[in-house]
Amino acid sequence: MTKQTGFYCNTKALNPTERATHKRLTEKLIATRKEIVETETGYEFQYSPSDISVAELAEWIAAESKCCPFFDFHIDLEHAGRLVCLRLTGEDGIKAFILAEFHAGRGRSGL
Repeated sequence: MTKQTGFYCNTKALNPTERATHKRLTEKLIATRKEIVETETGYEFQYSPSDISVAELAEWIAAESKCCPFFDFHIDLEHAGRLVCLRLTGEDGIKAFILAEFHAGRGRSGL
């Protein structure tokens, strides 16, 4: 639990194989992220489709939603396919959770 928000992550939602795959994808998302954009209800993480595929984002979301079902996930393919975006949103307080857990306000250091 993050004390500031009251959101809980179920760290036992993934089996060891799923957790390893999710960790690998998370590391790739962190390493390839181009930009973070704060939105009214969350944050958008932007990627080049040559670095991360829509399929990889969908796989990451499928696992993350098991651990953190309180997120609303959005994938957008924009600018004639030259930009892929992962947007995390949710209920009141979710932005503080995203900031704390994904370092969204601190450059490229977290997802």
